[in-house]
Order: sequence, then C-alpha cells, then structure tokens
Amino acid sequence: MLQDSNNKGIFMSLDWFTIGLYIVMITWGWFSICGACYDYGNPDLLSFDLKSGKQFVWILTAIALAGALLLIEKRFYYNASTPIYIMMMLILIITIFIAPDTKGSRSWIPIGPIKLQPAEFSKFAVALAIGKYMERYGFNMKSLRGFLKVASFIIVPMLFIIAQKETGSALVFLSLFFVLYREGMTGSVLFAGVAFITYFIVGIKYADLPLGYMPVSTGEFWVLLLSLVGTIMLVWFYGNNPRATRNMALFSIGATVVALLFSAYVIPFDVCIAQLIIMGGVIIYLIVIYSYSRHYRYLLFIIFAIASSAIFYGQDYVFHEVLGKHQRDRIEVLLGMNEDIRNEGYNVHQAKIAIGSGGLAGKGFLKGTQTKLHYVPEQDTDFIFCTVGEEEGFIGAAGVLMIYLVFILRLIVLAERQPDTWGRVYGYSVVSIFLFHLTINIGMVLGIAPVIGIPLPFFSYGGSSLWGFTILLFIFLRMDAERNFKRQ
Repeated sequence: MLQDSNNKGIFMSLDWFTIGLYIVMITWGWFSICGACYDYGNPDLLSFDLKSGKQFVWILTAIALAGALLLIEKRFYYNASTPIYIMMMLILIITIFIAPDTKGSRSWIPIGPIKLQPAEFSKFAVALAIGKYMERYGFNMKSLRGFLKVASFIIVPMLFIIAQKETGSALVFLSLFFVLYREGMTGSVLFAGVAFITYFIVGIKYADLPLGYMPVSTGEFWVLLLSLVGTIMLVWFYGNNPRATRNMALFSIGATVVALLFSAYVIPFDVCIAQLIIMGGVIIYLIVIYSYSRHYRYLLFIIFAIASSAIFYGQDYVFHEVLGKHQRDRIEVLLGMNEDIRNEGYNVHQAKIAIGSGGLAGKGFLKGTQTKLHYVPEQDTDFIFCTVGEEEGFIGAAGVLMIYLVFILRLIVLAERQPDTWGRVYGYSVVSIFLFHLTINIGMVLGIAPVIGIPLPFFSYGGSSLWGFTILLFIFLRMDAERNFKRQ
C-alpha cells in the first residue's frame, strides 16, 4: 500500500503543468497537420481520407493511453524494466525479417489497417532498462566495466534498427550518452564522439583538395593532424600528466613541421605517411605510460588514438560503401559539396521557401500556398515545421520553440527532484530523447542538420511516434507523482 507523506494523493501529485503543455502541443500539432494536408476538394478535416482525421483518432487513443499509464504504479515499471527491454529487442529483430519494404526501410509492421514502428516504442524500454541497471548496488559509471555494460543497452537496439535501414531512428539513441555523462561518465567519451564526427566531416569535405603543391589530400592531412591534437588534448585534460602532454606535443608538432618542409622544398612525398608514423610513436609512448601507471584512462587514450587512425583509413569506405546513395547525397548537400536543389536538396530548399514566405505573422490557417500546392515533400511528418512557419509566420515558429523550451526545462526540473537513481536516469533519458528530436528536426528543416527523417514530437503526423512519445512522457509523470510516496 502506498502512503503519501504530503497527503495529496496521486491525482493531485501529478505535474499538471507538464500535462497541460502536452495537451497544448498535440492540439497545436493537429492544427498544423490540418494545414499541411488540407484539400479544397475535401474540406472535412475529420475525414479519414485526410491525415488530419486519422491523426485526430491517434490523439484520442494517445490521451486514453496516457490515462492508463498514470494508473500503473511505479513499482510495476521497475519490475518490468528488464522483461520489457528483452521483449522490445526481440520485436526489433523480428521486424528486420517480416516488415515489408517501405521507402527503402523495413521498420513498419502492418497490423490490420494500421502500421506500427517498433523503433519508436523501444526508446522508453531502453530508458527503463539503463535506469534500473544503474541503480544496482555497487554500480560505478567511472569504471570501464560499468560504462561498457550500460553502453551495450544503448548500442544493441541501434544495431537492430540500423539493420532495418532506419538510420535516423537509430541515431536518436546516441542522445542517451548525455544521460550517462550526467551520472558520472568521463567527459572524454563525449570528446571522442565529437572528435570522430569532426574527422569524418573534414575528411569527406576536403578529400579531393590537394595540400598546396604536395601530393597529399588536405582532408587526409587535417584528419591525422586533428587526431594527434585530439589525443594530446585528452591526455592534457584527463591524464593529469603535464610532462607527457608536453613531450607528445613537442614531438608531434616538430616532426609534422619537418615532414611538411621536407615535402615542400626537398622531395615531394605523401606527408600522411609521416603523420601515421608520428601517431604510431605517440601510441607507443602511451603504452609505456600505461604499463607502469596501470590507470585505465591511458588505455582509453590508446583506444582513442588507434580509433582515430582507423577513421583515417575507414572514412572513405564508410562514405562510399556503407552509406546509401541518398545518404551520401544528403551529406554532400549539407556540407556544400553539392548544390543540387532539384534532387536531394529539394526538400530543404522548398522548406526554406515555405518558412520564409510566412513572414512575421504568417499567411493564416489553411492559407499556405507552398503547403497547399505540396511543394514540400513530407510536409505533414518530417517537415511539419515548415507548415508552422508558412501559416503562422515567425511568431508561430518562435512560439513552437518557446513551448518546447519550457517543456524541456520543466522535464529537467522533474528529473532533478527524483528521489532515486532510476527515476532520475529515466527522466534525463526523456529529456535527451525529446531534445535530440527537436534539435535535429528543426535543424534539418532549416538546412543546418542532415535530413535523417525523424519526427517533431507531438507535431508530426504518425501514430507510432505519438504513442511512443506519450508512453515515454507519462511513465515519467507517474514516477514523479510517487516521489513523496512510501510503501507500507
């Protein structure tokens, strides 16, 4: 039996402010979908022939689902965390083999007249599982073993979803590493992630640009130079060894300058060969330090240096052999390597036109010309924000961003006031997932992030995403409602 120390009861303990924000967002989202799919030949917005009518049903079912989730005790979610995670992983595996091909992806399972995307429901399952595991007695995020075990909870579903050819949904799980950072994960992991992304971008963008008159690619040279600098910075910030930092910096800088001068003025040669030899020397030096210090941090530095060198060799293979043509084209458009506004750059180009045409106050509800003429593909799902910008203008678009800002900040407050590790980790997982979706979705509509096809929470059309976000949020709200309760 639950006893409330504040004598308020579950109903009054709920965070009604957040629930109010939820109602505002799904309502605002529905009107945006109406604007995106409105048909002059069929003006009935509740017609099942239009996505607005279908979304209205999804919203009603989502509200009913939210109410049901609030009736389930927190203890049930805790006890069921592991079974739910295992079940969702099995469903993700099955989906790979039974899902029909939908726009190149095998991630949608048809169930009667509807289709559901299991990847959307796996987010709350992963959040529950990592929270429960991290609350175990003796768990230490700073240990390599503890970190790898928690990371495996995140990486496994990513691999299954990538196998479904749904890369965008898989990348969402990377946001959970910010939760691990909040719980004590060393910042070197986040540093490494940012560094690897930087290497990939620089290497691809400048791959075909020669370095002066020397027979070396500018992209390859800078990738290896950044790898050396990144390794030195890791040792500087996290190694607490000024002497080792100084020795590596002097050796790397000096040897690189000598190699550049020799190639430029004596015998032209591929400077990257010299850089790889320098990196090899740095790795050997770190191995020597690790052999007598036995501190696992130096093992991480060694892994980082080796991985950086591997990226040098593997980035071209990943870009041309692993990524699909449409993914390569989108990256090239984002990096300014290809200004193809008729093909891969078409969506973003038209989205910018739609948003810009809205002006300050917008054209008005159901009066957006770009959306009515369907210039923007996926304007009711991934590119729903362009409908907001066109019909409601800068004021409406800023309003959407403001309500999301308040929503995210409120969730952070709720996460921080949780009395246990499980609730706090789950709460920050909710924050991270929503923030990732918001940032990437708005970013890709504005052309500052790659088009990876993820929905804008509570705004984009789709039952799976709406249900998935609703489950994610309302499980947390039930947890928060029991923060002052004790079991008798």
